Amino acid sequence: MPTSADSATRAVGAVTENFWNLPNAITLLRIGLTPLLLLLPWFEGPAWSAIMGFGFLAISLTDLLDGYLARLHGTESRIGKLLDPLADKFLVMTAFVMLVAVGRIPSWALPLVIAILGREFAVTALRAMMSAEGVVIGASPLGKWKTGFQIAALTALLVHFPLLGLPVQELGLVLLIIATGLTVWSGYEYFAAYLAGRARP
Repeated sequence: MPTSADSATRAVGAVTENFWNLPNAITLLRIGLTPLLLLLPWFEGPAWSAIMGFGFLAISLTDLLDGYLARLHGTESRIGKLLDPLADKFLVMTAFVMLVAVGRIPSWALPLVIAILGREFAVTALRAMMSAEGVVIGASPLGKWKTGFQIAALTALLVHFPLLGLPVQELGLVLLIIATGLTVWSGYEYFAAYLAGRARP
């Protein structure tokens, strides 16, 4: 007859099996590579900036890969749905902080960065609160759009110098404005949905 200890062991085993899979490993790799952005102040030349920018883009695109693999192999998990957006936020927030530090985001654009970071902190807190209640929210379609524009803006701002005749820095600032609008809008949707759910009897 199975004991409570046996049940606990099976439960732990299930959690371990769900967590240690390829999609989650890729997500953890994205988190592990994020601190490389801290090197930006020491590698600000055109060549290094291009490497940093396109490296950031490649790391960001692993988000598509881990999601695809999770769906393909049926390894989607609650921890993966929680960890994946946190990895994205860690990557994006670090990039914004470093771009502000090296002056590639001008003072007039600082309110945009504050709005984006404030939204990310607020939604992360909301996710944590709902997770404690046993509810895990996946990324919404609008949330994916805002992440896409954030990544595009950050890639351009990291590259910074003109490339193939394009004013990359100016393009990055335009994308940043669009990303800010989508970020605030998607944040409003998250909180509106949460409050609407709370209001239901």
